[in-house]
Amino acid sequence: MPKQVWLLIIGSFINTVGNSFLWPLNSIYIHDHLGKSLTVAGIVLMLNSLAGVIGNLVGGFLFDKLGGYKAIFIGVVLNLVSILLLTFWHDWPQYVIFLAMLGFSGGIVYPAIYAIAGSAWPEGGRKAFNSIFLANNVGVAIGPALAGIVADIKFDYVFSANLFFYVLFFILVLTTFKCFDVAQVTTKAISQGEKGRQKGPILAIAILSISLVVCWLSYSQWSATISSYTQGLGMSLSQYSLLWTINGFMIVAVQPIIKPLVTRWEKKVKHQLVLGLVLMSVSYMVVYFAQDFKIFVAAMVILTFGEVFFSPVIPLIANNLAPQGQQGFYQGLINSATTIGRMIGPVFGGFMVDVYGMQVLMIILSIIILVAIIPCLVYDRALKNT
Repeated sequence: MPKQVWLLIIGSFINTVGNSFLWPLNSIYIHDHLGKSLTVAGIVLMLNSLAGVIGNLVGGFLFDKLGGYKAIFIGVVLNLVSILLLTFWHDWPQYVIFLAMLGFSGGIVYPAIYAIAGSAWPEGGRKAFNSIFLANNVGVAIGPALAGIVADIKFDYVFSANLFFYVLFFILVLTTFKCFDVAQVTTKAISQGEKGRQKGPILAIAILSISLVVCWLSYSQWSATISSYTQGLGMSLSQYSLLWTINGFMIVAVQPIIKPLVTRWEKKVKHQLVLGLVLMSVSYMVVYFAQDFKIFVAAMVILTFGEVFFSPVIPLIANNLAPQGQQGFYQGLINSATTIGRMIGPVFGGFMVDVYGMQVLMIILSIIILVAIIPCLVYDRALKNT
């Protein structure tokens, strides 16, 4: 594995630990500490995600134009400023403004990281993206566990801990990421004559993005409606945070278990996508019956198995579809689709729970995830028709 990928793994891990101190607890903080409804909490998280969509596109553009180091550095500096402001001012309505700023700056970083991974280790295929995926989820395993403990002491300390990890990430980027210059990790931009042949890949990404939006609309309920639902059932913040710890550590632990099947399906990415979505759908039916911590753990385990099949394949597909010189743009597109799902999810989920209840929401999520299999099966037809 190239040194560049190892640096990305370390950076992604630190960045995710910092992120995961806050994002699983956002809905709880807005609802329980700021006294707002779940619908209002969903709108706040929607604004955060909308800013992230813009950040994703900006991040992909910056990667293609300026190179990996400059794109990530800009994002990290803006990230640091945003969380610094949020640490000192997190009452209403400042919380809304600074959380949106954090969404934008965080959105810049991720497309550049995935674009660098694909460019720095093209022969690695799924392995390059799976390595970043694993690093992110180890961070998810550790961050929420620590966040739950910190929040039980005093919620304000969560913001300070988040700031600490962003400072670490900033130092790492400043001292080691200069090797990610445009000459080393990107290819030459395409010519004007080649632009006319890009309609197929763009259309394929657009079709696949439908599944991404649905998937992450559903996934976002774990940090939005399900988080508050667990509190209503009497679970502690530490128990809720432990669910994310289980998710993160399981993603690493199951790799040897799924490796034979992933190897067998290395060229059959659709098989991996479909299996992942089916498992995710089942997990929400388990939540439908959940009334205690053990059943939520079972749902998270099933969700995790779905995630390890589905998520690493998406940036691989985007990297393979991207024309030369547009890797950042294509990674930005799929990250934007993911963020749109996260943007819609809390508002949709909050409204459904407020009006119809959690069980109705879980049934709807299970159904629409199964429907999202269709775009995964047909996205590449756009390539055959151009």
